Amino acid sequence: MKKCIWGALLLVAGILSSCGVGRQVSEAKTFGECKYDIASVDSVYLAGIDVREFKNIKSFSDFDLAKYPGLALSLFRKNVPLDLRVNVDITNPTKKRAAINQLEYKVLLSDNELFNGFLNQMIEVMPGTGSTRVPVRLNTNAYRLLSDDKTRDEFINMVLALTGKSGAKPAKFIVKVRPTLDLAGKQVNYPGYITFEKEITSQMITGTR
Repeated sequence: MKKCIWGALLLVAGILSSCGVGRQVSEAKTFGECKYDIASVDSVYLAGIDVREFKNIKSFSDFDLAKYPGLALSLFRKNVPLDLRVNVDITNPTKKRAAINQLEYKVLLSDNELFNGFLNQMIEVMPGTGSTRVPVRLNTNAYRLLSDDKTRDEFINMVLALTGKSGAKPAKFIVKVRPTLDLAGKQVNYPGYITFEKEITSQMITGTR
């Protein structure tokens, strides 16, 4: 159904190519044909604590809650904020301008959704100009992952990878993005998600020490 709607929009875009609607649809379609990659990760905080403080942990029991009362309070409140910035590189392999005003995203750790939201900003990717870097702030409540025996170890492994610790096992992020259009006050989604995977390694963490 969404593909039919998108196809109809493209037909309208062809008819109305001289107006703003046609341009938006064409540029969004080109945006969907772009290539995506995570270049680096920085500004990573767990319960307000720079995760680089946790370089030496090996399991959940290694967290010194006496040393980090903010983390202890967050666990007690069942609200453990995880905040980070992901720098996404977007490359346009076509010969057309790609642009979008809003981008929906989801980030998964294996089968567990970590982050989701919308990036409300103009993103323009011109052809033949190399990659365009887009910083995306991500935040979530990590309590569920920490409190579940099935996800805790994987989450701790991800934290270790995000500390930039040399030799830490990479954490694989599955990223889903979808351009959206606002046409006459109605949100129209790109048909399906554009999905790519990326292993987060210590070499990708900027500001490590």
